[in-house]
Amino acid sequence: MTTPISERLDDLDEARDSGRRKMDWAIQHMPICGALREQFEADQPFDGERIGMAMHVEAKTAVLTEILAAGGAEVAITGCNPLSTHDDVSAALDAVDGVTSYAERGVDDEEYYAAIEAVIDHEPTITVDDGMDLVAAIHEDYPELIDTIIGGAEETTTGVHRLRAMDEDGELDYPVFAVNDTPMKRLFDNVHGTGESSLASIAMTTNLSWAGKTVVVSGYGDCGKGVAKKASGQNADVIVTEVEPRRALEAHMEGYEVKPMAEAAAEGDVFITTTGNRDVIVEEHFETMQDGVLLANAGHFDVEVDLDALSDLAVDTYAARDGVQTYEMADGRRLNVLAEGRLVNLATPIALGHPVEVMDQSFGVQAVCVRELVENGDDYEAGVHAVPDRLDKEVAEIKLDAEGVDFDSLTDTQAEYMDSWQHGT
Repeated sequence: MTTPISERLDDLDEARDSGRRKMDWAIQHMPICGALREQFEADQPFDGERIGMAMHVEAKTAVLTEILAAGGAEVAITGCNPLSTHDDVSAALDAVDGVTSYAERGVDDEEYYAAIEAVIDHEPTITVDDGMDLVAAIHEDYPELIDTIIGGAEETTTGVHRLRAMDEDGELDYPVFAVNDTPMKRLFDNVHGTGESSLASIAMTTNLSWAGKTVVVSGYGDCGKGVAKKASGQNADVIVTEVEPRRALEAHMEGYEVKPMAEAAAEGDVFITTTGNRDVIVEEHFETMQDGVLLANAGHFDVEVDLDALSDLAVDTYAARDGVQTYEMADGRRLNVLAEGRLVNLATPIALGHPVEVMDQSFGVQAVCVRELVENGDDYEAGVHAVPDRLDKEVAEIKLDAEGVDFDSLTDTQAEYMDSWQHGT
């Protein structure tokens, strides 16, 4: 049986102190979550609720978890990626009243899913997911719990894709908010969050510069746009690969080279996948890559780079640096995989994830979605739901107020004009 992390760590007090310092630093720069915590502590909206979470357990996520507990919830949390947990933060979370954390870094697949089952053993009434593994496990193995689940919230692109596929098959049996798709998440988290944190993690892990390198960005969705924009801003040459014609055209119109991966493979110095799909970089691409290339995944699961094929091609493999595994080809070329092909901005040894200010917005949306489920859950049928626009605007207004930014409002005349079809030229 999986136990909370506090029962598995040596030097527990030291770990908790370290994790608490990281959380305290984060909350200083998270005014949205800070304002919501004050509301939740006063109103106790989650009293009696049990919230199950599968997230990247690091300092910003811990802030979200703690404010849900401060609002009266019993919270059980585990990781959504075997390499993204910060054990000290997980231990600090487990010491918070109302929170049990099962997240631990470096677990194998069996331990990973056992921890998800441990969260489910708390019989959650609300789920908060990053990647949909928790929702999937409940539907597949614990369907008897669904009648008591009010709903859920999903953080990331891959999870929303999986949920929509599940919904289209008629298999999603409770409502889930697509937090990933709402403007306060999508316009900031994916562009500025993934863009900045992926490049920062790669640079810190390798100690290499971006200037003058050719960076191949696979996928030109919001995450790909962010990676391409930030890499270009650091004086890299960017090539984009895409399967969707309109996104390929958009990348072209933004000034990037657009090529099939079969051509880009021979030109790139750094490859960053952002697709959420599998087999983006495969054997035929490895065979033409230059010596010393870096291969990184900023999508979600570790299937974007075909590591089995790469391992089969290699005559030797070894750790070149912490977080960098080198695969040596028969002709002497060395292809370097970062973070075992897992999320590079969260799974390298020194990864810190998205900037604090960015995650304040995303987790602010998560928090108000949980509140919406408690207050108005009966209004939502089973399926994937857009985050109500009023909630997204609420989070934006809290942020603007904290930043001291004033903005205009429509006059009554303007509002009437915008809502009328009768006004013409």
